[in-house]
Amino acid sequence: MFEQQPTLELLFEQLGLGADEAAIERFVQTHQLSAGQRLHEAEFWSAGQRDFLKSHIDKDDEWAIVIDELNQQLHLDSTH
Repeated sequence: MFEQQPTLELLFEQLGLGADEAAIERFVQTHQLSAGQRLHEAEFWSAGQRDFLKSHIDKDDEWAIVIDELNQQLHLDSTH
C-alpha cells in the first residue's frame, strides 16, 4: 500500500521524470496544453504514463489531487 502522501515531486518520480523543482518547472513551461486538451490525452505521455494518470483520475484517489494540480499548471497558458 502507498503510505506517503502524494506530492508533485512523487508524481514526477512515478512518471519517470525529473522530480527536482527546476525539472518540474521546466516541464510545466515546455508542455503547456490548450484549453480543450485533457491531461492524460497529451501527446507527450508514454502509454504507461497515460494509463497511470487516467487510472488515478478515474479512481479519484489521493493521486488525483496531485494530478489535478499538474493539470492546472499545464493549462496556465490557456487561461490567460
